[in-house]
Amino acid sequence: MYVIYVSATIAVLCVLVYVTLILFSHKPRPPTSSESYYKTNDNANASYELPTRIDSTSLERKPQVEISVVIPCYNETKRLSKMLSEAAGYLEQHYQGNYEIIIVDDGSSDGTAEYAIQLAKEYKLEPHTMKVVQLSKNRGKGGAVTHGLLHTQGKYALFADADGATQFSDVAKLIDYLGSYPNEPAIAIGSRAHMVNTDAVVKRSLIRNFLMYGLHTLVFIFGIRKIHDTQCGFKMFNMDAVKQIFPHMHTERWIFDVEVLLLGQMQGMKMKEIAVNWQEIDGSKIDLARDSIEMAIDLVVTRLAYLLGIYELDECGRAGKKNQ
Repeated sequence: MYVIYVSATIAVLCVLVYVTLILFSHKPRPPTSSESYYKTNDNANASYELPTRIDSTSLERKPQVEISVVIPCYNETKRLSKMLSEAAGYLEQHYQGNYEIIIVDDGSSDGTAEYAIQLAKEYKLEPHTMKVVQLSKNRGKGGAVTHGLLHTQGKYALFADADGATQFSDVAKLIDYLGSYPNEPAIAIGSRAHMVNTDAVVKRSLIRNFLMYGLHTLVFIFGIRKIHDTQCGFKMFNMDAVKQIFPHMHTERWIFDVEVLLLGQMQGMKMKEIAVNWQEIDGSKIDLARDSIEMAIDLVVTRLAYLLGIYELDECGRAGKKNQ
């Protein structure tokens, strides 16, 4: 009788866990029609259609430029100029006419999109070199990054935080690594792990460092054990990796970096952590208490959802396709 009782209890708990995971699982919304268009610095104030969205059938899609840079932005008028100045300067010097910058304005209310176009004019970028996409409603950093990367045309595609905390010229290190794998998907992961004992990290608040180490511990427990800094906003992919990761993304907020690495790991992709120069920039959008709790929950849900088959390699955010 005791054995039956224990077995029934375990079965009920398993069902409850499974149902809870389904309830908390992420269902990214398909893009709206307006989100398939961009504006640029051509003085026409016209909207242009983005390149065709990458999906799992895009196997024969060929790069049109050498490098794409996706910058997710949410109310970034105070910080964007530093990042764009550094990025545009470097790209013009090394890849003139052979790169694109995609600004994804994630529902900003401070005129970020208009400001980005103004900066493109100030930097005298050729029209359409910078594409500014406005999301009709905030999706979160992960959703903005995914939307941008799925419309890139680069041989290599980088996503970089709008604050300019990472020295942009370090992109050369990431490209050097990806160049070693011309015929297979690969990920180059900018990392601050080497800075753990530097002033940039030591001078952070005690609570922030505590939460950072707690998250790293959870990430290690749930399967990402070879990457020490999963959250640095400076990651680069070759086009094959973009095709095989981003059509399948479920998570749209802060923990999306971990899902990116999980998808790469599950598919046996080459990946390497590469040290980058980084500095703390004021104006972070993270609410330490609230977002740390959300990140921990999202991490547990994401890992268990893959383990239990709730998440699959499906095109969960494709327009016209029912979310899984």
